[in-house]
Amino acid sequence: MVLRSLSRLPSQCFYKTCPSKMNQAGKGDDSPIFGRIVRKGSYFRSSDSRRIHRFHCLVCQKTFSQASSSRCFGQKKRRLNQKVGMLLDSGVSQREAAKFLRTTRTTIVRKFLFLGKKALEKQTRFLQQATTKDGLFENIQFDEMETFEHSKCLPLSIPLVVENGTQKILGFRVCSMPAKGHLAQISRQKYGPRSDHRAASASELFSELKEFISPTAIIKSDENPKYPSWIRSQFPDARHLTYKGRRGCVVGQGELKRGGFDPLFSLNHTAAMLRANINRLFRRTWCTTKQRERLALHIALYVEKHNRRMTLKVERKKKTLLSLPA
Repeated sequence: MVLRSLSRLPSQCFYKTCPSKMNQAGKGDDSPIFGRIVRKGSYFRSSDSRRIHRFHCLVCQKTFSQASSSRCFGQKKRRLNQKVGMLLDSGVSQREAAKFLRTTRTTIVRKFLFLGKKALEKQTRFLQQATTKDGLFENIQFDEMETFEHSKCLPLSIPLVVENGTQKILGFRVCSMPAKGHLAQISRQKYGPRSDHRAASASELFSELKEFISPTAIIKSDENPKYPSWIRSQFPDARHLTYKGRRGCVVGQGELKRGGFDPLFSLNHTAAMLRANINRLFRRTWCTTKQRERLALHIALYVEKHNRRMTLKVERKKKTLLSLPA
């Protein structure tokens, strides 16, 4: 970016403690402070081979640059951000990503945490933009995926809400649940009693999505006896449709159902895509989750890409329909 005109100078000082900002805050004035900021050279940023301009505030006598307000400020390998994101949401492990990009696993983990937190913030903006453009969501599907942290004796539940048809992921949570079946007794003996946070997480998820989903929406799920109370607590006027669970096929690793019409196809297909693109969720893998917070960040990283692709797919379909002769 080449700054050659006065209009391209920053309108305000970067620092919040600058007296000019404090005076404006006291008067309720948000007018720019042109004339109080001047250029003060530039420097070459080696991380992406760009020349960054520096500025000097005549009020607080401090200097700042174009990069001071960037989220990537201080990163020495910002070139890797996009590549790391593409690899991690394409089924590649952190160790293999480090080998492929010729860097260390520590760098990959730092990039992963940065991108995951950024993706969580983008999810709220995605919902706001989607509802502003197309209105509240009227038809959604809800179910839970299951995985584990460190051991199969420590299972995790992933409540998932998907829009019917478009397969856009509206929200998710990651919470603990007790082990079931033959692992229940082994889990209690080895790790003690395990708390069940599924009801609280589902309630929190529906409460967060309440402003984006129509109060009279159609909510589809399987016949889990706990789901009606979870849904009714946040959407008392919604129409809840349940369908009997069916046996999964081998191809979708249990998520896709074997034969016939699947009324929950949007959610089951999306869950299968999550398992295919996040190495922590593979059915048979040694890349197991060690911290559930990291699993949530990894899912958020994939959700950002998934929703972007589904949005483009819907827009292309609309353009195709509009281009057809009447």
